[in-house]
Amino acid sequence: MAAAYEGDVTSDGYVNNLTRVWCWRPEVLASFQALRAELLAGSGLSPREVAVMVAATAAARGDAYCALAWGSRLAELSDEATAASVLQGVDSDLPEREAALAGWSRQVVQDPNATTEAHVNRLRDAGLNDQEIFEATTWIAFRLAFSTINDALGARPDPQLAEKAPRLVREAVTYGRQV
Repeated sequence: MAAAYEGDVTSDGYVNNLTRVWCWRPEVLASFQALRAELLAGSGLSPREVAVMVAATAAARGDAYCALAWGSRLAELSDEATAASVLQGVDSDLPEREAALAGWSRQVVQDPNATTEAHVNRLRDAGLNDQEIFEATTWIAFRLAFSTINDALGARPDPQLAEKAPRLVREAVTYGRQV
C-alpha cells in the first residue's frame, strides 16, 4: 500500500482516490496494470485511438473519474473540443478508424450481446485487422472492469484531476460521481 501511495505522490503530487480503493490488494492493481500494458505493448492501436476508446467507454459507462482522466489525455493527443465531443458521444469529426473504435466501445459497454458481424465489419472497413479488433475489445473490457470496481467502491474523481482537466472536458462530464 505504501508503495502505491508513494507512486501516486511521485507522479501526481497526491494520493489518487482510486488508489485508496485498490489499497486493499495493491498487488492485484499492479497485476491488472501490467496485463493492460502487455496487451497494448504489441498492439497496432495508437495512443490516441486508445484514448478515444477509453473516453467513449467511460462516457457510455457514466464513469466521471475515467472520463475526466482520459478526456484530458485525449485532449493532449488531439484538442479539448475533440475530447469533449467523444465524451458527449459525437464522433463526426473523428477520422474513420477512431469513429469506428468509439462506436464499438459504446456498443460493447451498452450491450455486448447485441454485437453483429456488421459492427465488426465496420471496424474492418475502417482499417482494423482482427488482432486489433481483439485488442480493442479486450482493452474495453479491462476498462469496464476497472471502472466497475472504482465506481462500486465509491471512488470519486480527485479534485486535482478535475482542476487539471480542460474546461470543455469538465463541462462534458455531467454524469457519474461528483468530484
